[in-house]
Amino acid sequence: MNLKAILAIILCKLLRLAARILHRGGTAMPGRWALKLCPDLLSRLSKDVRTVVITGTNGKTTSARMIEQAFREQGFSYLANRSGANLLSGITTEFVMNCTLAGKMKKDCAVIECDEAATVKVFPQLRPQVVVVTNLFRDQLDRYGEVTHTLGNIRSAIESVPEATICLNADCSLCSSLALTLPNRAVYFGLEKGAVPSRAKAQLSDATHCIRCKTEYEYDYVSYGHLGGFRCPKCGYARHAADYAVTDVIEQRSAGTTAAVSIRGERRIVEINLGALYNVYNAIGALAAAMEMGVGADEAVRALGVFKGGFGRMEAFQLGKADVRMMLVKNPAGCNQVIDYLENLRNRFVLVVCLNDRGADGTDISWIWDAEFERLNNIAGRIEKVIVSGDRAQDMRVRLKYAGIPDENITVERDYEKLVSSLEPLETDVCLMPTYTATLELREVMIRHCGGAEFWEG
Repeated sequence: MNLKAILAIILCKLLRLAARILHRGGTAMPGRWALKLCPDLLSRLSKDVRTVVITGTNGKTTSARMIEQAFREQGFSYLANRSGANLLSGITTEFVMNCTLAGKMKKDCAVIECDEAATVKVFPQLRPQVVVVTNLFRDQLDRYGEVTHTLGNIRSAIESVPEATICLNADCSLCSSLALTLPNRAVYFGLEKGAVPSRAKAQLSDATHCIRCKTEYEYDYVSYGHLGGFRCPKCGYARHAADYAVTDVIEQRSAGTTAAVSIRGERRIVEINLGALYNVYNAIGALAAAMEMGVGADEAVRALGVFKGGFGRMEAFQLGKADVRMMLVKNPAGCNQVIDYLENLRNRFVLVVCLNDRGADGTDISWIWDAEFERLNNIAGRIEKVIVSGDRAQDMRVRLKYAGIPDENITVERDYEKLVSSLEPLETDVCLMPTYTATLELREVMIRHCGGAEFWEG
């Protein structure tokens, strides 16, 4: 390490220490200042660290936690940006906090989630061994633009690391298309026809037409959104056979799933320590990535049943006598999957929806009109009441009113402390659906009432 790099490391560590003393996260800011001193600091620190990177629209944090657990089961020494700081600055901070003052890394491996737009800056410095692309959906149009722009960013990033193995969602026509033009070794994960509900066509599709010839796709089956057994009737582009496949969802519960999987042809029964179909995708993708990084099948399968979810991602709290689930929502596809989960709940519950429009959420909230809130009417008898909160609570109230929820059944409460206090005496379940910045603020109040780790520790 040269003097500039060592000074950058010292500065980063001091800034992190100061942030923690002040009870701030210090997840990205220290790395941002360190990179001003030494722009290639991450490249210097990561050169001897075997890294798996998870990117894509939905499921990055949960997938990363599953891979982390697999690494623990295998006994790997690793670091991870578990705070969710997934830009170049946050990733750099995490590497610095796991090195000596001289720049020697203390860990052999890393599990890194990376923002889709940041991949073009991160991948050339990080040089990962494995890259997981979870899925691609329309998200934060003000920041990312159309989904094809996001796909282009990821393709450019992977072009800089041709030696990396790419783990692609076989059911996502956008993800799978990366293998058409990249020289990287590709492996695929996905859900087989027998593992998904029977649907005739794609719902709210962000990829209706073939990425190669623009002909409308036909589907043998659909899991959700545009994911499923797609095929182009004109040019022949179609879903690739999955190396790691879920062949059957045996049982879905509010807090878990039992599934049959095929690992390169070997059948296993796995327990997934989270409910909802989208977490089945996260699980099979994480299993693929862990095994491609050298984790054994037994350890990778065991990890899925014992890992703890990331903050705000199906995170469970005990608030008085109430069982609370916090489920981050940020785009139509992810929101619809949470609504799927709600439809399958058997108990009565209070629904809380928190909508913010800050930079990290995406300032364009028009996505709420594409999400299928009308489906809440199917379970109106199990929803005791609806509370809306956040900076754009009134917009959310209007959306739910147009979805058919009676206005008299909707309460507005912007103060999170008052909101949580009002939930505490309840003996019924509570489902929280906050956007990203609302998750951070609401979760801070929740852990004051329920206990738990700070978001950078969770």
